[in-house]
Amino acid sequence: MQNRPIPLFINPVAGRGRAARHAESICRLLADNGVAHEEIHSTAVGDIEYKVLAAASAGANRIIVAGGDGSVHEAVNGILQSASQTALGVIPLGTGNDFAKACSIPVHWEDATRLLADRISNDMPSRYIDAGRMNDRYFANGAGIGFDAKINQIARSNRLPFGDLVYLIAVFQGVWDGVITPGVRMRYDSTEYDGPVTLVEVCNGSSVGGMFEIAPMAKNDDGFLDLVFIKPVGRLRIFALLPRLMTGSHVSAPEVTCARVKSVRLIAERPVPSHLDGEIQALQTEFRIEILQRSLAIL
Repeated sequence: MQNRPIPLFINPVAGRGRAARHAESICRLLADNGVAHEEIHSTAVGDIEYKVLAAASAGANRIIVAGGDGSVHEAVNGILQSASQTALGVIPLGTGNDFAKACSIPVHWEDATRLLADRISNDMPSRYIDAGRMNDRYFANGAGIGFDAKINQIARSNRLPFGDLVYLIAVFQGVWDGVITPGVRMRYDSTEYDGPVTLVEVCNGSSVGGMFEIAPMAKNDDGFLDLVFIKPVGRLRIFALLPRLMTGSHVSAPEVTCARVKSVRLIAERPVPSHLDGEIQALQTEFRIEILQRSLAIL
């Protein structure tokens, strides 16, 4: 049993308000299972990162985050910036919950809360997974450059309650708006590629957008990142590949290249969109991506 209450960070806007609706039930379930906790709500983008960094730096050995992949992204950046061994517990309440799936955490919040409470109450040891870093930011599930980042941006701007389907709808909107194929120079480990791309994904987990198995071979504890990039394709070809992206069978398509890597260096001919764990980053031209093996403890 823990000696002091575990900070429970709740992002009330996660999952289009799901986290706020279930916050009271989560707290009750944790308390009923003997987990003392301190409820902390985020109030703005970046708030969880700031508060997790403060808690981890102050010596918290465990924290819990109730939210989606964006909330996990902030928490991971807070933990890794602190250079602490703080262990992360996740109660998934987002739209895609790709990180939870990669960690075999139940995607239903009630099941996840019960399992987490049982592990904490029985003082189960943490398990360690890999994380990644792109330039000066960390990621837990993956980094995307190009068309996928554009899709994430469209999906985040859609406030209708479509669940995972919001990403599928965003694909159609993104294709209609036009497919970007910037020229890049890319080096991954000892291999080089020079030419245009539709998208580049550097994955720690297998799925993105909740429903796309972009890197079905990826495991977040194997000591590697999984690079998937697609050479230029048009609108019709994207629609043809879409069902295969949902099942992971796209990896055998002629336009798709996959590789297990430790690092990726990419320079684009012009500023391009990118994301980390679904969080949109500033337009940039240079990307330095590397794995941080067994750097993140999971409750």
